[in-house]
Amino acid sequence: MTSKTLDNSNPTVHATLSQAHAEKPVSQSALLANVWKTSNDDPQEQDSDMEWVKSAVSQEETGKPLAFIGNTEREDIDELEVFDLLRSITDPEHPLTLEQLAVVSPSQIHVSNKQGGERILIEFTPTIPHCSMATLIGLTLRVRLLRSLPPKYKVDIRIKEGMHQSENAVNKQLNDKERVQAALENAHLLGVVEGCLSSADNRGNAGGGVLVA
Repeated sequence: MTSKTLDNSNPTVHATLSQAHAEKPVSQSALLANVWKTSNDDPQEQDSDMEWVKSAVSQEETGKPLAFIGNTEREDIDELEVFDLLRSITDPEHPLTLEQLAVVSPSQIHVSNKQGGERILIEFTPTIPHCSMATLIGLTLRVRLLRSLPPKYKVDIRIKEGMHQSENAVNKQLNDKERVQAALENAHLLGVVEGCLSSADNRGNAGGGVLVA
């Protein structure tokens, strides 16, 4: 069997965060078939979506709160809870987690709990600007959240600006419901996604790799 040439054969491994909050059970009510709910074909609403993305990133940069609490009687999801769902996903090329590779981090997750407009924006950082696995990583993030979050949340998956040479094309693929559907109907591709997700429930307790600060 020939060995595969890796995009990034020697990635930097980062120290993982200790769990900053007790794990809370999150509804598993969403199924893969609900992937359609994460995209929108209405151009006007797509423009509105982009405005929310820009607003979320802007608020993060200025230190303003991102979460909107509309009803104190209901429990809302926060950025750390979403990060906890994603941190232990395994990278497609390496036996390391997305947290260890700094592909995902709490600062790149933006949550709005505004009633009737519940939104989650995930910005992820490929380990190198020409990473060919970027679309696969984004698809894996989407499947994980689709299976783990209440279906009221609309999820936007994007590469962090300036971190990939094809970020616009990848972002379009990850948020196009027809392309997502086609990808998830591909048995081989779905098998790779499932492999990456096999460690997701470790919730920050994944082993392997030497951690460096």
